[in-house]
Amino acid sequence: MSSRLVVLVSGSGTNLQALLDAAADDAFGAAVVAVGADRDGIEGLARAERAAVPTFVVRVGDHATRAAWDAALAARIAEYKPDLVVSAGFMKILGPSVLDAWPVVNTHPALLPAFPGAHAVRDALAYGVRVTGCTVHLVDAGVDTGPVIAQEAVAVRDEDDEGTLHERIKTVERRLLVEVVGRLAREGWHAHGRRVRFGRVAQPGDTTQEEHP
Repeated sequence: MSSRLVVLVSGSGTNLQALLDAAADDAFGAAVVAVGADRDGIEGLARAERAAVPTFVVRVGDHATRAAWDAALAARIAEYKPDLVVSAGFMKILGPSVLDAWPVVNTHPALLPAFPGAHAVRDALAYGVRVTGCTVHLVDAGVDTGPVIAQEAVAVRDEDDEGTLHERIKTVERRLLVEVVGRLAREGWHAHGRRVRFGRVAQPGDTTQEEHP
């Protein structure tokens, strides 16, 4: 059986499209069962609709507090009984109603813990690093502070500006996200502190995550 994915988006949904394309092959081991967003009228939702994947929107402004929004988002996610939630360009910080219910995977366009936050590519260029990259990590209560699952380096070229560097990072990011989500689905995983390991056999001290047939 495929692992069930709910993917959260806020924009164009290119990472979502990479997951949809991968999930078209049964060997991938996971299926996108719903796509959620924090706003209407975005290309990410249109991509899901073209793929005949159910969608939902939970806007922050429709709720009195962020905690109420988080609870409403968790309730909508729960309708689809996911095994894993993927934050694919979702530009809102998730709260405990979501994070306590499911493992959430996110991507970041830098080699965490370097350059967290919304302007990672700009910050890396301003610092003058020669190598940056992307990170796929578990989401925790902080901002880009969750345990790292996988990383890949991207060289910074002399002629790079924020746009050109970000585009090269995005290419790597899409591939790495698909690889990680597929392995999580097919192989299972365990966590020990900040270490995340693939596989269904726990090591001493690991926290065993829910396994799926």
